[in-house]
Amino acid sequence: MTIVLASLRSQMTYSGEPAMLTIIAAAALAQAAPQAAAAQPITVIHAGTLIDVPGRAPRRNASILVQGRRILEVRDGFAEVPGARVVDLRTSTVMPGFVDAHVHIGGLDDPLRARMEAASRDLEDEAFTAFGNGRKLLMAGFTTIRDLNGNPRQLRALRDAIGRGELVGPTILYAGRTVGITMGHGSGQPGLNRNRTEDALEPEVASGRCDGIESCRRAVRYQIGMGADVIKIASTGGVLSDVAGGLGKQMTDEEIKAVVDTAAAFGRKVTAHAHGVEGVNAALRNGVQSIEHGTFTNEESFRLYRQTGAYYVPTLLAPMYALKSAERGALRPAQVAKAREAAGNAEKSFAQAVRRGVKIAFGTDSGVSPHGVNAEEFVLMTRNGMSPMEAIKAATVNAADLLDRSSTIGTIEAGKDADIVAVEGDPLADVSRLQRMGFVMKWGQVVKLGGQRQVTVAD
Repeated sequence: MTIVLASLRSQMTYSGEPAMLTIIAAAALAQAAPQAAAAQPITVIHAGTLIDVPGRAPRRNASILVQGRRILEVRDGFAEVPGARVVDLRTSTVMPGFVDAHVHIGGLDDPLRARMEAASRDLEDEAFTAFGNGRKLLMAGFTTIRDLNGNPRQLRALRDAIGRGELVGPTILYAGRTVGITMGHGSGQPGLNRNRTEDALEPEVASGRCDGIESCRRAVRYQIGMGADVIKIASTGGVLSDVAGGLGKQMTDEEIKAVVDTAAAFGRKVTAHAHGVEGVNAALRNGVQSIEHGTFTNEESFRLYRQTGAYYVPTLLAPMYALKSAERGALRPAQVAKAREAAGNAEKSFAQAVRRGVKIAFGTDSGVSPHGVNAEEFVLMTRNGMSPMEAIKAATVNAADLLDRSSTIGTIEAGKDADIVAVEGDPLADVSRLQRMGFVMKWGQVVKLGGQRQVTVAD
């Protein structure tokens, strides 16, 4: 891969403190916006193979014209645009940026290290870890991510700094803390190793803990107040919660429905961490829009998926890496038993879901698996019945639909964000090529080229 002329610079904005200066500056910027847009250089990407709309046949020898943050046009042939920057990807397959709909960017990849350092790690440590992990995900080709259990203040600050162009990273949507019962999975557990609570006045509701209908409604409202884009519940037990309660149903139907109804009132979707089949079915029956993990399923599960149109986010990497952690002594006994149980069923349920035509969106549970190896999930998906094109579609078109971002991401079309990735050769013949990401463009900025990073912290 080669590039002609300089790589793009990020677009950074700021405002002053005094109100009048801010108003004057905003007016000046608004007046200058048309001229600035017209002056923005065009970048032309020459794609040997272009999967512009995953699920459709690829295009050969095409050009993508990018101006500023957006895709300007897609043309057949290798377009020559006077004065444009040219990125030569004629030996590559070019695709929309990938979406991982289930990550945890604030935590350490290694559970043994995380356990050893829990007493000394502070919220600030987690914030810097999140920034570094986000960078790893971006360099792996994941230009949009959804964090499903993390400190909401940290995630909001990082999301917004990236959105303003002050930092380079993936677009972030987040759930804040998981809503779950006392002694349940995720933030519903008391006694988490934090040096400071997120809210000294209301530590229980801040942690996502809820017991009963009114408590669950309050927990949802709190996370939304902290900026949550989506609400996550734990309808069942989880592998890495250190509670010997198995993977069965934990929340009542009434609690799940209260969460879904409250979230809907604020225009938010609900996703459910769910392993055991009773918890999977209860979540689907009460209106969640997606299931995370979905380790155990039955005929009722597939009927409900079809009836509700809910997405399944399989996270096949999570049980595989959890079992590896168990085998090297990084987990406690209660966690080991659940890791073995989940690892034995996750891929079976996925294979059945593929055969039954369930809607599937890509997600890895990155954080249980190391950040940056997310594309290994594609190999597991194709090993269990998906075609490479279907797997790519799950990480683009489908995931964008789940996140309500189809108008801006998921395909390479005029007017959409210029989130574009490429690998050498043909990933439809060898899906493992997606693990060797050679090119990444985020919002029109080349951040990786020829396998090498092109930007610093804020370029």
